[in-house]
Amino acid sequence: MTNRLGDYLRARREQVRPADVGLPAGGGRRRVQGLRREELALLAGISSDYYMRLEQGRDQHPSGQVLDALAAVLRLDPAATAYLHELARPVVPRASERVPASILQLIDSWPATPAYVQDRLSNVVAANRAANALGSCYAVGVNLLRTVFLDPAEREFRPEWDETVAEGVAILRASFGADLDNPDLVELVDDLSARSARFRELWALHDVKARAGHTIHFTHPIAGRLELHSEKLPIASTALTLVVFHAEAGTASADALQRLVARERV
Repeated sequence: MTNRLGDYLRARREQVRPADVGLPAGGGRRRVQGLRREELALLAGISSDYYMRLEQGRDQHPSGQVLDALAAVLRLDPAATAYLHELARPVVPRASERVPASILQLIDSWPATPAYVQDRLSNVVAANRAANALGSCYAVGVNLLRTVFLDPAEREFRPEWDETVAEGVAILRASFGADLDNPDLVELVDDLSARSARFRELWALHDVKARAGHTIHFTHPIAGRLELHSEKLPIASTALTLVVFHAEAGTASADALQRLVARERV
């Protein structure tokens, strides 16, 4: 059984510098990376012994007040704080991952707007023709994380590759919350850990991030440089996300995307 809460606390503790919380760095005398256990416990107002039990997995259900105190010392943002609370709760069944027929009809009605649906593992489970024109990585059945980490062409396709992979791993962890023993997740993490050193590094950070829309850049082999808005919309009553790409009207990216999609329809 994964020590979900303890592993997360340890990873975040190691990333907080003593100076960040008003403690002396101690020069070369410090033998640990980040905060010591007893330092974190003192700053959070709990006993060192109790914190030790949390980190070792001997107590996995602390109160919300204790979690909030730890989150404050660890300098967690709201998404990471919510994730910390989720790790201390029992795993609950997740919603359906079947794409509603209405969503399929919706994305198919957008001939010039790339759109696809992905599950928690970043598997593409539905996509329209415009998404396929944008890139083969958006074809149904593709796992986006495997593709982005393992296909060398993705580094050319995504000029912000470093930011993309870091965000993808943080979203993956957040999507599963306390359900880190999920067999499908374990299989994906084991596979990517064996094949990508960068994935191993990012997964070990225990970063979490909620899915959110943003501007994304592509260097397309046919359309050239594209600047698109990426909207990530949760699909009600499911564990799925609808992702839609669109360009600002009147821009070079909008014209290039239009030509690319038209070429695909020929």
